[in-house]
Amino acid sequence: MTQTTALPDPLAEVAPPKKAHGANAWVMWFARRIGLAVLTLWLVSILVFFATAALGDPIRAILGKDYNAQPDRVAQLRDQLNLDDPLLTRYFSWLGGLLQGDLGTSIATLRPVKDLISSNVVNSLVLVLVAAVVMIPVAFGIAMISANYRRRRPDTIIQTILLALAGLPEFVTAILLVAMFSTVVFHWLPAVTLAGAAGHPWDQPKSMILPVAALTLAVAPYVSRIVRATLLEVLDSDYVELARLKGIPETVVMRKHALLNAIVPGIQVIALQLAWLAGGVVFVEFVFSYPGVGFQLVDAVRNHDVPVVQALSMLIAAVYVVVNLVADLLSILLTPRARTAISS
Repeated sequence: MTQTTALPDPLAEVAPPKKAHGANAWVMWFARRIGLAVLTLWLVSILVFFATAALGDPIRAILGKDYNAQPDRVAQLRDQLNLDDPLLTRYFSWLGGLLQGDLGTSIATLRPVKDLISSNVVNSLVLVLVAAVVMIPVAFGIAMISANYRRRRPDTIIQTILLALAGLPEFVTAILLVAMFSTVVFHWLPAVTLAGAAGHPWDQPKSMILPVAALTLAVAPYVSRIVRATLLEVLDSDYVELARLKGIPETVVMRKHALLNAIVPGIQVIALQLAWLAGGVVFVEFVFSYPGVGFQLVDAVRNHDVPVVQALSMLIAAVYVVVNLVADLLSILLTPRARTAISS
């Protein structure tokens, strides 16, 4: 009796397609990043709500001397803010409304917060976008010039100026720009943003020049210095030296070899600086009376308008988290080694 040996099924020995495995790995990576982003925003919500609740009785701060003289108004505000409920109940009620898109009602204007801040959000997004469009080529251009003249006088001058600008707070830079171009030295540009009640700041382009310049000068030094350091590291590498020995012009070496390798660190630092602008724009908007979320946040704090303060704080935190998430994704997509590590 002969024993029959079954042949192995060739399909059973084949590993799962790498494409499917890579897709699963990317889904898991993205799910983890989304989970961390949601966790971060939840922790921020706890901090924002309990920090505003710890400031004391908002109704007494709003009414001031009229607190004892207007019991009906006090009762109305306490009911509007649910101040008679336990603190945890108020937090979960506020969080539930936040998840449903209900940002509450402004105490100062009695309007829905969503309607109150919508136009200011658009104004701030436009300001940050214009500043980014101006800042990115300026920062990369300065970095390339500085790297091309490294350890020579132009490089020394550029680095000294960048260090001086990096050491100045953004509101100091804004005040210096106003003093130079609007009051003391020149009178070329308006010191405040000119926008009508139904208009937008970009309807008067001259009034946006100084806010954009202040944000650019606050961010560009950091981006330029990081990109310069990366360019110098690439320019000293062996394959760039080999390209020089082949007779490739230095401008081509800088553009096609060094600059391409500096894009990923540049994207990372640009994302961090744009995320910082979500909070740093507050001071610049206040100096120039720019009708954005920063100016509105300062006004809401002054008026003790707690729902507006909470909504704007969460909005700024959400922008910060989303920009960092996008930066991580772009950095990995542009780095072959990182893509391979995730896919495998």
